[in-house]
Amino acid sequence: MTTTTIEHAVRRVIHYMHINLSQDLTIDDMARTAMFSKFHFTRFFREVTGTSPGRFLSALRIQEAKRLLLHTEFSVADIGSQVGYSSIGTFSSRFKACVGLSPSAYRELGGVLPKMPQTAASHPSGIAQRTGLRGRVAAAPGAARGPVFLGLFPGRVRQGRPVRWAALSGPGSFELRDVPSGTWHLLAHSMAYGHEDHDGGHEDPGPLSVGHHGPVTVYPGALLAPAEVVLRPVDVLDPPVLLARLGADLPPRGERGAY
Repeated sequence: MTTTTIEHAVRRVIHYMHINLSQDLTIDDMARTAMFSKFHFTRFFREVTGTSPGRFLSALRIQEAKRLLLHTEFSVADIGSQVGYSSIGTFSSRFKACVGLSPSAYRELGGVLPKMPQTAASHPSGIAQRTGLRGRVAAAPGAARGPVFLGLFPGRVRQGRPVRWAALSGPGSFELRDVPSGTWHLLAHSMAYGHEDHDGGHEDPGPLSVGHHGPVTVYPGALLAPAEVVLRPVDVLDPPVLLARLGADLPPRGERGAY
């Protein structure tokens, strides 16, 4: 089976997810759409997208909820139902865990997180405290050239609070200090200047670019090699960016921060 055949099947399944977000989709449903066995489908999907079918579907649902909250007047309960949640409580808690704001706050603030909560930096003794990750963000041809957000996440979906993060005014160097032990994915995304309000939907990704490096395994005393993250135009196969857009924490052009 060729790589092209596998990728085409995964794209078909992602399209199927998009048009059935309100339905109770199962792995069996997705595998049939891909025309693979359940075992092979799950393995191929993870190889192509970097995450499981279930997590990808969950991310698409939250992404669509973000769009509906900003561009429609449906109630939070109606939006939760439209993206497959039967309980408004479950929807609201899941949305906040992924995006950083409750659905109502996300709508009220126009999709902007006023300030990224500070990650709880541990302060171990000795060399472990000095474990850091340095590197550079570069832009491939066609990639958006605007503010860059990058962070260390436990998986390939940009959701929840990263263990360490940096906001850059554009592609360039970065440093993440006091990185805790664990295995992390370094994920970056950028929106072209003047397009910050674009919702970044997968059917119309617009001027969004993404990049990935890792996984990176960190342990006490580790000396981490410099990381290079190359931004490229987002593709349907990329898991959605679920984080709310940063507001006050985004540095002006020519400045950058690291946390």
